Amino acid sequence: MTPQSAIQIWEATDTALLELLNASTLRPKTQKIHFYAPSFMYYKTTPYQSKPAEFPTISVTGDVCALKCKHCEGKILQTMHAATTPQKLTELCVELKRKGALGCLISGGCSSNGSVPLKQFIPAIVKIKRDLGLTVLVHTGIINFTTAQQLKDAGIDTALIDVVGSDETIQEICNLKVTVKDYAESLRALQDAKIDYVPHVIVGLHHGKLKGEFTALNMIALHKPSAVVIIAFMPLHGTNMANIMPPTSLDIAKVTATARFLFPQTPIVLGCMRPKGKHRNQTDILAIKAGVDAIAFPSEEAIKYAEHQGYNIKFSSYCCSQIYKDLKT
Repeated sequence: MTPQSAIQIWEATDTALLELLNASTLRPKTQKIHFYAPSFMYYKTTPYQSKPAEFPTISVTGDVCALKCKHCEGKILQTMHAATTPQKLTELCVELKRKGALGCLISGGCSSNGSVPLKQFIPAIVKIKRDLGLTVLVHTGIINFTTAQQLKDAGIDTALIDVVGSDETIQEICNLKVTVKDYAESLRALQDAKIDYVPHVIVGLHHGKLKGEFTALNMIALHKPSAVVIIAFMPLHGTNMANIMPPTSLDIAKVTATARFLFPQTPIVLGCMRPKGKHRNQTDILAIKAGVDAIAFPSEEAIKYAEHQGYNIKFSSYCCSQIYKDLKT
């Protein structure tokens, strides 16, 4: 199978997709791959172990989220450092820096309009960048141009945004009263602000099935993101979707391969959120075959596969979204 368009990859049967992946026609020419293991998750493999202080995540809303999306319900926020006022954010970053942090991801639960409430924290971010020199990434949610410009002026390194391509998924899973158009406008706002930004596409968010991912990728393709990250729904204990089967490894590979085709010159990453165990082993190897430039928390089997294939491997404790910078060094 030699695809002439992204739609051919998207509509391919599992057999045809595997044929394409095994042919390795999507691989980048450099034969380099970056592996990332930031400190917000414990990680240990034969060649690398995560460093517990270097790149933490912070929630500006604590464990509070107005949306309570069915796949998360705020559970992910509970794994983050809480800093619910600008003063607490500044003090926390000073302490994190003292403990060896190189940077952080500032995130949080969403407001009812789908945005992360960042505005009041922007002066604190300015201070953190100026006084501490940390690499600062910000998860924005739905965003307008004014806020994007303010984040740009504050000196953040990268803006991260999840992009959902189905109105039904937005309303049914994310509990949001917005549409795909609002995500498209958010991408335009980030592009117009001339900020480095990295969209994330969530495979299988609609009850573990593909729905809207192709639309999301095509929306992103209208702009020039710094990188594109593919992540996948994974059932979380205690949530409404805890018993939903995640997307298959081939489903994730289909989205990844489509992204690789649509963005031949843009770094493509398999991000941190995806099922674990045997599923991850298969997903990670297929992602390498699909031509990703980076993987967050790669499985031991994927590392061995990359080594066997002759890849030049580099590990980092930063967030995987920084691949666009690392490829320049």
